[in-house]
Amino acid sequence: VQLQASGGGLVQAGGSLRLSCVPSVRIFSIAGMYWYRQAPGKQRELVAGITAGGSTNYADSVKDRFTISRDNAKNTVYLSMNSLKPEDTAVYYCHAYYRSLSYWGQGTLVTVSS
Repeated sequence: VQLQASGGGLVQAGGSLRLSCVPSVRIFSIAGMYWYRQAPGKQRELVAGITAGGSTNYADSVKDRFTISRDNAKNTVYLSMNSLKPEDTAVYYCHAYYRSLSYWGQGTLVTVSS
């Protein structure tokens, strides 16, 4: 499975961005899709996830600011990020759990300036 992530960029604090992740297989066949991020010098951390059934989970640090969603018709998972903070600066990775295997996208850089 290949995952194509996009949507990163430079934004001022308080701004918004939307990341997209398109898998190479039909999205409804994927058990769970997730967004992780890795800031410089830090470990990769889970940001948000969504299951095939639509259940979602979020890191405490992004609750009420970020929303993960999936559009089966467009075969895309989104991460809508609002009220961005400088500490949200990181490379964001799309991750899929498919047929008991783990797959990662190439990462997209989000930079939030103060």
